Amino acid sequence: MERMYYIGLDVHKRKISYCVKDGAGKVCSEGSLTATRLELDVWMKTLPKPWTAAMEATMFTGWIYDQLKPHAAALKVAHPLMLRAIAAAKKKNDRIDASKICDCLRCDFLPECYMAPTAIRERRRTLRYRNLLVRQMVQMKIKISSLLMEAWVSYNKQRLHKAGYFRELLATNPDIDEGLGSLLRLCRETAVRLQTAESAMVRSLEHDSLLMDRLERLMTIPAVGPITALTWTLEVGDVQRFSSIKKAISYCGLCGAEKSSGSTVQRTPLSKQRNKHLQTTLIEAAKMAPRNSSDLAMLYDKEKRKGNANRATLAVARKLVVYLMAVDRGRRNFLVMEESARTAA
Repeated sequence: MERMYYIGLDVHKRKISYCVKDGAGKVCSEGSLTATRLELDVWMKTLPKPWTAAMEATMFTGWIYDQLKPHAAALKVAHPLMLRAIAAAKKKNDRIDASKICDCLRCDFLPECYMAPTAIRERRRTLRYRNLLVRQMVQMKIKISSLLMEAWVSYNKQRLHKAGYFRELLATNPDIDEGLGSLLRLCRETAVRLQTAESAMVRSLEHDSLLMDRLERLMTIPAVGPITALTWTLEVGDVQRFSSIKKAISYCGLCGAEKSSGSTVQRTPLSKQRNKHLQTTLIEAAKMAPRNSSDLAMLYDKEKRKGNANRATLAVARKLVVYLMAVDRGRRNFLVMEESARTAA
C-alpha cells in the first residue's frame, strides 16, 4: 500500500499554520506560511506525496480549498462547532490546533462538513450580496418614514414609496423645508439604485445556464418563487447529501434541538445551528403559501387550531421542504393531485 501523509491546517487571514504527519502519527514537518496563493504553491511542492489535508471552515477556507484541491488525494473541511478537542483544550495556539486537526483527520475522527463546488459558491455569494442590498433598501425606506415623522409631516403610508406620490409630496407640502427635502431625495435615490441592482442580480441568476432547469422545476411548486428556488438551489447545493427529509428540515433550522440524559428529554426552541439564509426564506415563503395552495392553507388552519400562528407557519415551512426535496431529487415538475383521485385513494 502507498504511504499516505496527513496535513492539518489552521487557517487565518494572514497566516496558515500546518502540521504534516504520517500514518503512525510521527510529525514530518510543521510551521506556518503567509496566506497567499504563491506561498501555497511553493509549499505544496515540498510536501511528500500522496497527501490528504483538512482545515476548519472559516471565511477564508474557500479560496484555500480551491487552491489545494487539484493537488490533494483528498481534502476535507471540518465543522467548527464539532471540533470540541480544540475548543475545550487547556492550551491553545495555532501550532497545536493544526496538529489536532491533523490527528482527527489521520484517525478518521474529523467532523466533516459539506463543501459546495466552486461554481455554486460563486453564485451563492451573489445571492447573499443581493440579500444585503434588500436589507439596505428596506433601511432607506424606513429612514424616509422616520424623517417625515420627525418633522411631523403627514403622508399616505401605502403610497409613500410610489415615485409620483413622492415627488408630489416634496413639491406641495409646506412642512418640508430645503434641508429635509434634500435628505429625502437622497434616501429615495439610494433606495431606487439598490432596487435596480437587486433586480439585475436576480435576473442574472435566473437565466444562468447552470441553474435554469433546476429553478424551473422548483418553481412549479405552489408558493415557491424565484427567490425561494434560488436560495434552496444555492444554499443546499447537492440535494442527495441529505439521507432523509428530517435531516433537510434540521439543516433549514425548522426544528428544535434535543437534549436528553437518561429518562429526561428536553426539547428546545428552534436550533441556532442552521442555515440562516434558508430558514429566513422558507419562513417568509410559508407565510404567503396558504394564499397560493389549498393544501397548504388546510395544513395552516389545522396547525393553528392546535397552537398558534407561529406553529402553523413552521408546519407549512416543513411541508415546503418536503415538496422541494421531492422535486429536486426526482428531477421532475411538481404535480397537484386532483381532488377526485385524492378522495378515491
